[in-house]
Amino acid sequence: MTETPTSRRQALSDLTDRFVAAFNRQDLEAVMSFFADDAVYRDAYGKTHEGTAAIRKAFEPVVGGRLGKIRFSGEDRFIDAAAGKVMDSWTLAMHMGEGADKESAMLGLDLLHFDGDRLVRKTTYRRG
Repeated sequence: MTETPTSRRQALSDLTDRFVAAFNRQDLEAVMSFFADDAVYRDAYGKTHEGTAAIRKAFEPVVGGRLGKIRFSGEDRFIDAAAGKVMDSWTLAMHMGEGADKESAMLGLDLLHFDGDRLVRKTTYRRG
């Protein structure tokens, strides 16, 4: 059966939801399961991480708890089903300290490029 633009759009939205949920669970193995072996991640500081080993190393501090408990909350999502691309804007809440008594937040967006169900490129922009 051929995938329609509507079904592809829904599939990309579902993939993105599951990807964000893996970050919110702070489950590095689940986060990494989305990436193709030759994926590229460009972080919010402009550094490029190529391949899953480099991407894993870049995500370890965030997912591993250095920022405390994290939670991404979606704002807006735009999907180009034909290109396999998703733009997802978010607010990241970070709870740090004993009893998570210190909280900070930042705004940003991810440009995600999927090939089938694998993430081949992730570019992150942040504000604040």
